[in-house]
Amino acid sequence: MARKPGGRSGSWEWSRTAQTRKSMLQAAREVFSEHGFADANVADVVERAGSSVGSLYHHFGGKTELFLALYEEHQASHEEAAASSVAAAKQAGVKDPVELFIAGARAFLEGSWQRRDLARLFMDGDGPPGFELMRRTRGREWVRQNAVLLGAANTPTDRLTVSVLTSVIGEAGREVATSETEEEAGEVVDAAIALIRRFGDPLATHEGTTGAAGGMEAGLPGADPGALTSTP
Repeated sequence: MARKPGGRSGSWEWSRTAQTRKSMLQAAREVFSEHGFADANVADVVERAGSSVGSLYHHFGGKTELFLALYEEHQASHEEAAASSVAAAKQAGVKDPVELFIAGARAFLEGSWQRRDLARLFMDGDGPPGFELMRRTRGREWVRQNAVLLGAANTPTDRLTVSVLTSVIGEAGREVATSETEEEAGEVVDAAIALIRRFGDPLATHEGTTGAAGGMEAGLPGADPGALTSTP
């Protein structure tokens, strides 16, 4: 008797497909981190994944798509961590937009240490054609989202402040990812947080609906609660 669609057989097939993708992404993470995009070999990826070239092309379409899938998964991890941290801070009673921004920034920086191999790969490594443009476009969107999150006014001073704060996080993420020890990475995180508080102070003193407090309601969750998660 044939199994009904969606039965145990279907669940098993889905589980096997998910595991295959996971294994390939892990193998790709190792190979790309070791060799960079240009010198990475598809054969090495499938060998480490215990799979086949045909299976890789079936699931991802090729080396470029595999690289981009790994990048998107890395970004998603940043977004989930930052969103959770900001939500937890709000639940704990934190209302200051700069402090909520810091909660997300800290999660981003901790993720940069935890996945430092990927952070180094995507910040400083080579990539497929168009990847640099993708990074720059995401960087501009990151600044825009951070402006909403911080409730920044549309003035030259506020735009500059948001750009500076975004740059602080991006550069701190780079330093964290290249730190020799977790202790050293922690020192970078603490220094970055101190800079954010210092440069974010003008935003925290805004008044009215165009200020930080009013903008915070628009930025979370209406825009993107993981507003500081995309690497520049």
